[in-house]
Amino acid sequence: MAFWLGLLAPVQAQQEHCRLALLLALDVSSSVDADEYILQRDGLAAALDDAVIRSAILDGDGHVSLAIYEWSGRRQSAMVTNWVALTDDSAIDGVIKTLMSAPRSHTRFPTAMGYALGFGANLLSRGPKCDRQVIDLSGDGENNDGFPPHLAYKNFPFANVTVNGLAVLGGSDDVLDYFHREVRFGFGAFIETSEGYLGYREAMTRKLFRELNDMVQAAKPVRGPRPG
Repeated sequence: MAFWLGLLAPVQAQQEHCRLALLLALDVSSSVDADEYILQRDGLAAALDDAVIRSAILDGDGHVSLAIYEWSGRRQSAMVTNWVALTDDSAIDGVIKTLMSAPRSHTRFPTAMGYALGFGANLLSRGPKCDRQVIDLSGDGENNDGFPPHLAYKNFPFANVTVNGLAVLGGSDDVLDYFHREVRFGFGAFIETSEGYLGYREAMTRKLFRELNDMVQAAKPVRGPRPG
């Protein structure tokens, strides 16, 4: 019995070790119409189902924990799926099924990006303990309600958190500059772009691949080095 327990111990340790807590934040503010919402939702589902992304999730040293929420107004951030340890294909399948069956949480609220980021920081602080913590925030506009992102970074628990952005182009003329200036935060942070929502699937696939593989070799810290 001791022999078999010794063989099982490394497997159990691998399952318990979380290398990445990845929190996906989807824009459902009033600027996102019904067709664009479907492209965003289906694009994320397809990216998670991509064979290369599945391999990136499952083949690393330790597992990935994933959660998804939608955001719009000040008090309109809503969970799509709480933290799930993606330890096998069935766990990924379960997240995709939940994502595709969940109703859109809101349709008529403005873009309260600072509140959305604060909501995400609190989710991470109560979530699994992982080597890295990343918020992946998608949006097609600038903050227009409540406090801006830089105040969220000052007043919520963002130590050791990286915030990457997926800027959907074609709406606000300044959206890309805004994401670089206000949203990108933490060690190795970057901004991916999507040419409208038609390009969302490809953009999200590229973004997930980079996040899952911790591709920050050439990146520089944003707003100072990550606290130790």
